Order: sequence, then structure tokens, then C-alpha cells
Amino acid sequence: MSQKNNAKFAFWYLLSLVALIFMALGSGQVIFQIINKTIADFTTGYAYSYDSGVLKFAISALIISIPLYFLLARQIERSLESGDLDKDSAVRRWLTYVILFASSVVMIIWLIFTINSFLGGELTSKFLLKTLTALVIAGMVFAYYLYDIRRDSIKKKDGVILGFLIASLVITIGSLISAFFIVESPVEARNRRHDLEVLNHFSQIDSTLSSFYAQSNKLPDNLDALKGQTPYLPAASLKDPETGKAYEYKKVNDSTYQLCADFKSDNTDPKNSQIYEYSDRWPHASGYQCLTQKAVAYNDGLNKVIPVPAQ
Repeated sequence: MSQKNNAKFAFWYLLSLVALIFMALGSGQVIFQIINKTIADFTTGYAYSYDSGVLKFAISALIISIPLYFLLARQIERSLESGDLDKDSAVRRWLTYVILFASSVVMIIWLIFTINSFLGGELTSKFLLKTLTALVIAGMVFAYYLYDIRRDSIKKKDGVILGFLIASLVITIGSLISAFFIVESPVEARNRRHDLEVLNHFSQIDSTLSSFYAQSNKLPDNLDALKGQTPYLPAASLKDPETGKAYEYKKVNDSTYQLCADFKSDNTDPKNSQIYEYSDRWPHASGYQCLTQKAVAYNDGLNKVIPVPAQ
């Protein structure tokens, strides 16, 4: 191998290391999120639940890293077969061990977090499945590169190398395809963000209504009475963020009211319980919905709820 090619091969190995890490972590995170969604545990915190954001990042990482890694692996193997890259060259040996070291560190950290989750109360079944996933992925990466650096000769169509590549393709492509079956579509994600913003507005209005109720012992007849009550209720919070249509307010009695808006998603579906916020306080179906709430008066000094007399 000529010295002028050292930089090129170093670039290939280092870039393949980056692609490998994203590909391994992306595959693992997809499997982790499938486990989280399949084996739901509502007694543990958000950190142990299905996270659509993590799943979307994993999908993005796989889409970029899979073709990049296998393209680089193919180029490196061809260079070894042609003799352009000497199997005993210093750059190959050093960078292969760098890949082994970096991959090992990442997987050790991954296993540490998995064990920490179990110690934090995660279900045993979820812990065992996640640990098995991490061990299989880490074992494949380590075994492949250890075999690669120790093989005595470079053979065209090496059966072991080909077997590793096929197995890794099955895992990574299979993870990517599986992810698309559980991830929400871009349209669904946009609809959920819209509804979340509406409910953020509802919560701001609710807080201001409760403050008004605490002072007046009754609710206002309309939302115009809230203007100027607090700097935390801007005019933008009184209307739909997309259409600009004002929310409808209905006073039921002195302590009960309704807020109405057009929603684009349903946060009452049990399968969505782990990705929709406010589902307990503000449950809604899709379409035009009026959500009923009861004003609560707070004692600012004690920071405790003052019971509202029954109507």
C-alpha cells in the first residue's frame, strides 16, 4: 500500500466507525422502543416508557448510517482483496482496534444504562429483552472486527465476513422496517403538536380562570374579562394557533366552564396513552370538542387547594 493512500483508508475507517455507532445504537433503540410499547408499564416513570422522539431519531440514524456503513465496508473489503490495502498495514490494524475500543465503550455504557433502568424499577421482562438486544449487537460488532483483524489471509467472498454482513443487514433493515409500523406519520405528528399547543393554551386559560375565581368566587361571563388579569395570558393563547379562530368559552355555573376547539387527533385511545400529554386532564376526541373543567381556588400563602363548595 502506498503511503499516499494512508489518509484515504484512515478516512474510510473513521467514517465507518461513526456510521457503525449510529447504526448499532439506532437498531438497538428501535428494538428498545418496540419493547417499551409492547410491554407497557404504567407504574414507572416517563424514562421507561415508549418515546416516539427517540424512535424517530433512531429511524433517521438508520436511514443515513446503513447505506453509508455498508458502502464503506464494501470499499474496504475490495481494497483488501485487490491488495491496494495491506491487511498488515499499521493504519488498518490501529484503526480496527480503535473501532473495537470505541464500540466496546459505547456498548458498555449502553449496558450500564440498561442495568440502571432495571435497578430503578423497570420490569424484569423488559430488562432481560433489552440486555439481550445490547449483548447481541455488541457481540456481533466485536466478533466481526476481531475476526477481521485476526484472519490469516484475505479471500474473495470470505464466508465468515459475508455471514456477518448478511446478519447485520437483517438486523438493521429489519429494525428499520419494524419501526415504520409503530411510529406515527409526519401528518399525525403535526396534528398532535397542534392539539398539544391548543391544550397548552387551555391550561393557561384555566390557570387564569382559577385566579379570577379565587378573587371573585365566580367565573367570568366571557374571556374578555380576563384581559389584563395576568401577563401570562397573551392574546395568542385565546385562539387556535393554526386557524386563528378564537376558542369558545361557555360558563356552566359559577365554578364550572367549558372550552371548545377543533382537535385533529384523539388522545383518549389507549394505544396513544404514552405519547399524548394532558390526556388525563384534557381528554378529547378528534373534531370539534367542548372540554369541561371546574375552577379551583388556591391559597397563595399555604399553596394548598381550597375545597370548592358543591353546587
